[in-house]
Amino acid sequence: MIAVDGLRYATGTGRVIFDGLSLTVPRGGVTAIMGPSGTGKTTLLRMITGQIRPAAGRLLVDGEDVAALDRAGLYALRRRMGMLFQNSALLTDYSVFENVAFPLREHTRLPEPLVRTVVLTKLHAVGLRGAAALMPAELSGGMARRVALARAMVLDPELLLYDEPFAGLDPISMGMVLRLIRANNDVLGVTSVVVSHDVEQINTIADYCYVVSGGRVIGAGTPAELQDSASPLIRQFMSGEADGPVPFHYPARDYQEELFDGGA
Repeated sequence: MIAVDGLRYATGTGRVIFDGLSLTVPRGGVTAIMGPSGTGKTTLLRMITGQIRPAAGRLLVDGEDVAALDRAGLYALRRRMGMLFQNSALLTDYSVFENVAFPLREHTRLPEPLVRTVVLTKLHAVGLRGAAALMPAELSGGMARRVALARAMVLDPELLLYDEPFAGLDPISMGMVLRLIRANNDVLGVTSVVVSHDVEQINTIADYCYVVSGGRVIGAGTPAELQDSASPLIRQFMSGEADGPVPFHYPARDYQEELFDGGA
């Protein structure tokens, strides 16, 4: 479904995010993208949706070169995707119902009774049909995430992109989201890409995982294979150890020296 080959990208300040990144996402599976903070996982999702373009390399979605698409082609491709944003990104002046209905109103000509049926069906799937009339300001963080998930699923997309889907969820909501991600793939044949730091949850649903660091893929395999990796960096990430190749402290002067130099 997705093929990334030799992707290179740097920010406007010159910070290199990707330096020859290559990976593939098979159709119909749950593929996880993991790695330390700041390694460009969310940036990769933005490239898949065509929000930013690489400096070099190619990114194909279902055989289409995303960077080469014109506006009409890009919009047509996006209609086949669903995106769960890291911050939920609900429209604050719209009710829960209207947030979920928004993609239907923008991209279809469905009659209003059918729009209502589809929206209530998706809200019921995430356990929030009774919250349809609430405004985003009245929702908890976990509820907002579940509304955003219903909106991502409302067009029954072929490709679902999840940016940190487990952040801010209580254990009950977490279990529900995990079941929905897995069910979308097993029952509907959706392809899912999940960006997350939550190794424990990823281990329960991912078919295949990539660990990204330093602008490249440094490890790939099933969750079990990554747990048994010989790489110190991958072992540190999978086990959540503070000490290892990725330092806990941001680079700084010697601690004692800075404390006692009088602010010089």
